[in-house]
Amino acid sequence: MEDMKQIENDNIEAQTLEDIEPLLDARIIRAIREMGFEKLSPIQQQAIPVLLQGEDIIGQAQTGTGKTAAFGIPAIQKCDPNLKKLQTIILCPTRELAIQAAEELRKLSKYMHGIKVLPVYGGQDIGRQIAGLRGVQIVVGTPGRVMDHMRRHTIRLDDVNMVVLDEADEMLNMGFREDMEAILGQIPGEHQTALFSATMPQPILEITGQFQKDARMVRVAAKELTIPLVSQKFYRIRSQDKDAACVRLLDYYQPRLCLIFCNTKKKVDELAEVLKKAGYQAEGLHGDMAQHQRDVVMGRFRGGSTNILIATDVAARGIDVDNVEAVINYDIPQDIEYYVHRIGRTGRAGKTGRSFTFVCGRELFKIRDIERVCRTTVEEKKLPGAAKVLKAKADKYLNQAWELHEHEDIELMKSFLQRKLEEEECDALELAAAMLKYQVGDKGEEIQADSYRSGRNERGKQNDRNSRGRWDDRGRFGVRGRQSGGDGRGRRGDGDGRSRRSDMEGRNNRNRHGDGDRLGGRNLREERGKQNGRGKWETAFGYGAPRRRREKASDRRSDG
Repeated sequence: MEDMKQIENDNIEAQTLEDIEPLLDARIIRAIREMGFEKLSPIQQQAIPVLLQGEDIIGQAQTGTGKTAAFGIPAIQKCDPNLKKLQTIILCPTRELAIQAAEELRKLSKYMHGIKVLPVYGGQDIGRQIAGLRGVQIVVGTPGRVMDHMRRHTIRLDDVNMVVLDEADEMLNMGFREDMEAILGQIPGEHQTALFSATMPQPILEITGQFQKDARMVRVAAKELTIPLVSQKFYRIRSQDKDAACVRLLDYYQPRLCLIFCNTKKKVDELAEVLKKAGYQAEGLHGDMAQHQRDVVMGRFRGGSTNILIATDVAARGIDVDNVEAVINYDIPQDIEYYVHRIGRTGRAGKTGRSFTFVCGRELFKIRDIERVCRTTVEEKKLPGAAKVLKAKADKYLNQAWELHEHEDIELMKSFLQRKLEEEECDALELAAAMLKYQVGDKGEEIQADSYRSGRNERGKQNDRNSRGRWDDRGRFGVRGRQSGGDGRGRRGDGDGRSRRSDMEGRNNRNRHGDGDRLGGRNLREERGKQNGRGKWETAFGYGAPRRRREKASDRRSDG
């Protein structure tokens, strides 16, 4: 892989849509323009000319950079509408991404009559898929379901000339490596292979070395992953106050559409119930839900009947909804790239957005690493006080009432109020105040900030420098090496070398990742050794081999 040709962002030949027009069928250009394309994204600028030349490619870019069009446009260009056999296979990690990619390819091929695109994934009736596969030229599917069709001989690879692995690192993390290698290894003829991945761990490089020939490497630099139009704030919150803090932010900012991210499926369900009791139209989304349930939830969120969606990172892959005004990180994500994916759901199409992150105890170090790697600033804020929140709720109610007064006939309501004023012998302001209080409730209790402070404040500058951005051998941020009052394993002592209370408060998040699966201590130490002492946050953008969560067998097979 050392002699792999690379294309950097500064060496892009095709800068605009006009630059690639001579390379494409006029019908594809018509569809592209109808979709609103005005200029190419960086990954499209680099990848499309290479793929049109027939070369293998490795593209390093994450969700939201325009990868689907980057490989979809060349795939459609190379497709023969008159050959009613499978010509292109696109593998995606989840059913949501497969559906989304297939829909975009259908739009791109709108005027290429005769080209059929079909998504195949687990959770859908296999009989319907088999019937739909007749005459299909492009299949977009999850590895498990594609393998199922191959075993049934309902997918035949004899005429395949292009294979795309989208989100390859996600498929690897979800346990699809054997399926990926089996599919690639059974394609009989000459074909082109395109692999796209946010990170480049060693297993990905091994796959490219085995199944690609003279691949070109194209990269979207990490600096392009930041979201400049998103206001980023964090709040120090005790773990037991997170639910109340979430309700408070929703009451104060009143976003029309809001995404909330949790690290576990259990917390998604629990928080959904909390918000429903608080009067919000909230729904959860996670890997244990059937495909029909996911579709219903996403339909409600897109339509606005559900204005708050609570999700895990895995379930949220493929969510593409405009006008999301706020993202709340109820739990800090396990990898920096997930932080970028999350907040990138808002602040789109030139609009501004807000992101709020809850920080408990030692998690403050994760915020510092996010700032360092993403070259951004996450501002510390205090939660809005109870009085401010009450005022915001009252203002909202009064504004809505006044708008109603301007558009509706309220004469009958006025007569009801007049009669009540006469019966009770009270003034109008007193009655209006009572009605407002009935609607918005009382002022809530104040929420205290987490009292934990960073090592710079409590242990001195030297200890802070030693601990920043590093994981100890138990998977926690902390001081490396023996410190006074500690036990030499990155823990600050309280007499017996342990800080019991903070250990208990942080344990759920420290040893869990993805959708809540536990990673054993031995595996953690092995991964630390592979990374030569680097923390997992540093590796998210290619500094070392990343440690990423693996889904439970039941979860990953449900997406196959």
